[in-house]
Amino acid sequence: MDEVAIAKRRAVDEMEIFLRNFSHVPDDKLDWAPAPTAKSAIRIAAHTALYAGRFAEMIRERKLPSPDNLDAWIAQRDAEEAEVTDRQKIERIFREGTAQVLEALDGLNPEDLGITLVSGKGFSIPMRHLISLPAFHATLHTGQIDYLQTCWGDQHVYVE
Repeated sequence: MDEVAIAKRRAVDEMEIFLRNFSHVPDDKLDWAPAPTAKSAIRIAAHTALYAGRFAEMIRERKLPSPDNLDAWIAQRDAEEAEVTDRQKIERIFREGTAQVLEALDGLNPEDLGITLVSGKGFSIPMRHLISLPAFHATLHTGQIDYLQTCWGDQHVYVE
């Protein structure tokens, strides 16, 4: 299986795992956070869902975000995440964003995998790494959801 096919399969698989685990967060715990500055399950889920589409854009455009004002850009992303507070909307956004990732991956040529995207902010990302980020990002945030579940006493390992 080639790199793009693997990235596509993993993006879908990790989205499904995230959504499965998030579905086990009780409604009364969606806004719970272990500390005043910590993110809740709903906020983690909104962030994870919205970034699927953001990764798709980076892959499709072959360009990293390079905002002039990083603080304003981050504040805008935070505001967008805070607005998404409905479990069904999060799932819809995540599925749509992942479909966009698959479409963007289908639009890559073999030579595109060898390019490196430069941020203009002092870092760069090889396309080979970028195509793996939708799955990796979902995996990381699944771990956050799992941790929150242990905080309220849910020690179950969800496999279905």
